[in-house]
Amino acid sequence: MNKIDFSEVYRMYYKRLFHISYSITRDLHLAEDVVQETFIKAMKKVETIEDETKVGAWLSVIATRTAIDFVRSERKKKAILMEQEMLEFLGKEMKQNVEDEVETGILVEELNCAIGKLTHEYRDVLMLKLGNGLKENEIASILDLKPSTVKTRIYRARKQLKLLFHKQLSA
Repeated sequence: MNKIDFSEVYRMYYKRLFHISYSITRDLHLAEDVVQETFIKAMKKVETIEDETKVGAWLSVIATRTAIDFVRSERKKKAILMEQEMLEFLGKEMKQNVEDEVETGILVEELNCAIGKLTHEYRDVLMLKLGNGLKENEIASILDLKPSTVKTRIYRARKQLKLLFHKQLSA
């Protein structure tokens, strides 16, 4: 059974094995590696094949299992290969509607205008809270205020902001 010419087998089955590997890995370079590894494994176990007419099927099984092993090892490396459906989903999620984007921009502009109309005490605490993501205690230490004063100012600033914002929208 060792009479198999691997250069001829390689030429005959390379494309088939590459397509199998690529369909599993979804990566050209990884598929190439899988095909090479498949032929290495086949050369080491050539004596186990009983029927030379089934070499293609035998190689296909080796390629399939090797590709699955490669994908598993890549996932363990945290370089997870994404399925085509996941890539398409992410692509759709990344495409924002232009109208929504424009509306959001206008809304942000109006909100900034309303914030600009607040008194500086309210504007300062609100910007530190919302703009910088600071907690009340951190804002209190920065502005040298009591935490309860900061909480009160944030509450009042939001209340005034709602009124100013609604006035701007209705105008």
